Amino acid sequence: MLEILDVPNAHNDGLILAESLWAAGLNTRAVRALLANGELVRIRRGVYSLGATWRGANSDDQYRLFVRATVVTAEQPLLLSHLSAAALHNLPIIGPWPKVVHAINNDTAGGSSARFTTSHRSVVEPEPVTINGCAATTLARTLIDVAATSSFLVGVTMIDHALRLEGERAENERRKGVAGAPALSKEDLYAELAIVHPRRGGPKVRRVIDFSTLLSANPGESMSRVRMHELGFEIPELQVRFVVQGRDYWVDFYWPGVRKIGEFDGKIKYTRGATLGDRHPGDVVIAEKNRENLLRPEVLSFDRWDWDTAFSPRLFYEFMIQHDVPRA
Repeated sequence: MLEILDVPNAHNDGLILAESLWAAGLNTRAVRALLANGELVRIRRGVYSLGATWRGANSDDQYRLFVRATVVTAEQPLLLSHLSAAALHNLPIIGPWPKVVHAINNDTAGGSSARFTTSHRSVVEPEPVTINGCAATTLARTLIDVAATSSFLVGVTMIDHALRLEGERAENERRKGVAGAPALSKEDLYAELAIVHPRRGGPKVRRVIDFSTLLSANPGESMSRVRMHELGFEIPELQVRFVVQGRDYWVDFYWPGVRKIGEFDGKIKYTRGATLGDRHPGDVVIAEKNRENLLRPEVLSFDRWDWDTAFSPRLFYEFMIQHDVPRA
């Protein structure tokens, strides 16, 4: 039956509006049956998704669908901001996405919350960009707003990610001879902070920008570095090159004073996807082990930790102590 919804589903990039159901000849009883058997999922009143699409989406994609559904059903146009804009900019988050949609609305007195939206006032009217048909704050403005209102960990993770991807984009365009926009830089963020001048959180935003780097390859590395900072351990050098048998090897973390290599061993390395490509997870594990065997003679110690260890301050502290990571 749902084949008749393929066109509206594709047209709205995963969202199906109630009028599309009625136009397809489905009545209220038929829609209720589809909801009951899981073939449809109601995201917001009057906005649906195919059940398979929703269940196959990760939490990031589900929140993006919720944000877009809220925009579609809003009585007035929404200018998405903060974590909602971050989701549309495909920024990663450590921890859960909010249960509401954040937007800039200077008609509100202070900040205000409704059942599905939280509105924020802005000293400076944001410049909007359009993403998936939604108006959102620019990448730079979004990063400032998130850093001002979220944890140090979330702010650093998002800015690290943005700086790295922007640097990679600009470098790829340079190699192709494309005259693209300059990469977003920390200087750009400092300038945006001066313009936005948030009522609260300004000093924290500066600390987040100060600490951020384009050298963190993934959110797990960003989280590890934040934990080291929070727990009083020495911040290591990042993405350090070792030349072994004429080949270059890059490591996540290196403490030169004690000749220690540290690696964040994210599970993403061993699951099929962009990182693995067509390689079998077992082949990746063997390759990582061979790489480690080559690097170990070059240093005094080589330690790995996983996501669960880095996520828990207590576990990460115990791990750092047990493996003699130097204190700051």
